[in-house]
Parts: sequence; structure tokens; C-alpha cells
Amino acid sequence: METGKQALVLDFGGVISRTMFETHHVTEHALGLAPGTLTWRGPFDPASDPVWVDMQEGRITERDYWNIRIAEISSRFGERWEMSDFVRRARGDDPIATMRPEAVKTIETAAAAGKRLAILSNELDLFYGKGFTRRFPLLSTFEVVVDATYTGILKPDPRAYQLCLDALKLPADQCVFVDDQRRNIEGADKAGMATVHFDVRAPKQSFARALTLLGLSPDVLAEV
Repeated sequence: METGKQALVLDFGGVISRTMFETHHVTEHALGLAPGTLTWRGPFDPASDPVWVDMQEGRITERDYWNIRIAEISSRFGERWEMSDFVRRARGDDPIATMRPEAVKTIETAAAAGKRLAILSNELDLFYGKGFTRRFPLLSTFEVVVDATYTGILKPDPRAYQLCLDALKLPADQCVFVDDQRRNIEGADKAGMATVHFDVRAPKQSFARALTLLGLSPDVLAEV
């Protein structure tokens, strides 16, 4: 097998962690909402979610999308939540429970093979709370974490990718970038990175493609 690319650069929400859409039942239980209260399904049923369609077509940003949804939910309780409030209430203090097992296996496999690991996120601590990276053991595997919560530079701004490349000290063509948002993949393509447009409906196939680009066997995912 070929040596492959040297680094794996991952988005967090949707790629490493399951989307909020996939855990509606968990959220409803945690918040005391009746089953079926949360009907918006994002990429799993765009017809149910016109606000998602607006985001995908560039009329609003991803942050706008979640601000709208959080305002809807928190108003049920007569409160105004930030994204981190919503995630904490919806998922509690056990982020590992919502990690994709395919992501964990891919990260472990890449690390064992000596591949470099980085996260490039638009809202890691904004969504999950300040200091999240220190509370989540898996993230200690990553030598680089670029979080727009602090940099203020959002993908697909070219500067976001460059910040990550500079931190890794690698050329773009040696990095495999994985993200579930098409616009962010297009930005990485322009930056010269190898890309995998992550399909939240088919995580195993998406991670298999990433491992292949790294020159690693995707067969390890068969046991997940």
C-alpha cells in the first residue's frame, strides 16, 4: 500500500461527534420534551427543515442555523441559551457517549501509523463549552486544534486552512481534510488539500475513504 498523506485534519461536530439531528431522542429525554417534539432533521430530511435548506444554499450561516434552533427550544423554558448551554443540557457531561465509533477507530488507526492529527473547527468551544478539549481525552491525540471560537476565522475562509497548515508545518497536498459541510470542503479543495466530504448518513464509508487517502487499510472499520 502506498505511503499516503501525512496528516488527517477533521472537523468535529458531525464528523467526530454524532449530529444533534441523530440524537433528537436523547435531547427530548434530557429536556423533558415529548417524543417527536423535535421535527427538524437537517441532512436526514431536508424537506422537514427549511431553515437547514436556507443554510445549505448560503442564505444564512451554520451559526445562524443553530442560533435559530436554540432560540426555539430555550423559549419553551422561558430562557435564552447559548449553544454550549444547549449541548450541555441535551447531552450532559459525557461527550464520549455521542462520539462516532468509526471516528474513534480511524483516529486510533491513524495515530498508531504515525500520521499527524489536527482538528479544524468553526465552533468547538463555542458549542461544547470553554475548555472542552481538555475535558475530552480523545482530543489529546491531536497535536493541532484550530478553533474559530478563538481565531474568529471561519471556514471556508482560506486563512482558516492556512492556520492549520502552518501549525502542522506541512504542505496542503499532504493533508486529508474531512468535513460534513460542502462549502468547507470547497474551501479546502481551493487550499490544495485532499478532501473527503463526510456523509453523516454513511460515516463508515466516509472514514474508509479518509484512511485510504492516508495509505491505510479501511478494513479496520469492519469491526466497528
